[in-house]
Amino acid sequence: MICKSAFAALLMVLSPPMAAIAAQSPDTAAATTTTAFDRRAEQLVDMLNGEVAFADYFDPTFQAALPKAQFKAMTASLIAQYGKPIAVENATSNDGRSGSLSLRFEKGVGAVILDVGAGDDARVIGLRLTGFEMANDSFAKVAAEIASLPGATGFLVAELDGATIRPLAAANADRQFAVGSTFKLYILDELAAQVAAKKRRWSDVASLSHLSFSSIGTANWPRDTPVTLQSLANWMISVSDNSATDTLIHLLGRDAIEARMRAAGHSAPSRNIPFLTTVEAFALKGNNFESERTAFVTGDDTAQRKLIDANQTRFTLANVDGVSFAGGPRFIDSLEWFASPNDVARLMVDLRNRNSPTAMAAMAINPGVNPGATRDWTWLGYKGGSELGVISMSLLGQRKSDGKWFVVTASWNNPAAPVATDTLIGLVTRLLALAAK
Repeated sequence: MICKSAFAALLMVLSPPMAAIAAQSPDTAAATTTTAFDRRAEQLVDMLNGEVAFADYFDPTFQAALPKAQFKAMTASLIAQYGKPIAVENATSNDGRSGSLSLRFEKGVGAVILDVGAGDDARVIGLRLTGFEMANDSFAKVAAEIASLPGATGFLVAELDGATIRPLAAANADRQFAVGSTFKLYILDELAAQVAAKKRRWSDVASLSHLSFSSIGTANWPRDTPVTLQSLANWMISVSDNSATDTLIHLLGRDAIEARMRAAGHSAPSRNIPFLTTVEAFALKGNNFESERTAFVTGDDTAQRKLIDANQTRFTLANVDGVSFAGGPRFIDSLEWFASPNDVARLMVDLRNRNSPTAMAAMAINPGVNPGATRDWTWLGYKGGSELGVISMSLLGQRKSDGKWFVVTASWNNPAAPVATDTLIGLVTRLLALAAK
């Protein structure tokens, strides 16, 4: 249910300190034929393939910021997606310390920024993969890889023209999937609608009234801390803060959000009625509410709503059994928030047509993909969601080349085992790149 920063697995980054850069002399670097940048660029493939030791290649400052185990996991993710690194090409540096290069993998080419320190051993202080282009990629290739994933998958890439959705590529676009925190876009849409109707203002101050599990932005904050509605929206979307989310659900009204979901064109709204808060979902999934869970899952909308209303004082953060979530997926087919790829596309249409700069700004705080993947887009907004067995990623973007708008959304559910988050990140990044062409 908690959105993770989607670019983490595709971005190796440690920026060099500005003081270190300023201290380097271009004249000194130019005095030798082979620079420190050249030497480390030549070693990059061997280092990634394990033939040069991590500690010998990277400066201690880099190692402290990105430990070897984490670096190896990120590298393994890249290799799983794009094959082994095989060559460095087009290495260019103006000062012999910092520069760019192309890193060729078996299935594509990555754009890399490499920074080398000024110490005697001139180890690497910064390594950034800023973008990636697959060789001869296509929607058909990505669709085949998505279809091969264990469990159930669906995706949609479509151009948006007003209220018209024109698919470019899709699979299972009408199937309902658990989408985790992607449901928070419906809350943002209703908040923007209430602001437009002058029922509220983004600058209105509210109390952080409902604390929830795994809240990133407001972790350990005192209950009833005063915050603006814009801050709540920014936390809810950019870092998927659950306390901000639950506070907004209670403030805006569950019924109002459900009505907004219907108005936005959700094809199976009963799947999300009653519209659960995050703490209610966490509580029902836990081991200490088994009888309530059974009654909820087997009940109709009316019975479910009565159960939620009757347990408002029990479904609280203090009663969430966090231990229950340490194993495998839990009830993702029945206790979640659901949407089809086409539902998400219709929601994106509704949000864009809301013409709310503040709502759009909230979506653009965390673009969800590595910085290199954003370069072909004038504007890019994102919301994702995940829990064990669930990952969903949805992007709304305006293409830089012609100003056209597109939605890219994909979901992967597996009730039998956790899903590989990094895998879907790579696939969605490729869909986004294809949509940008």
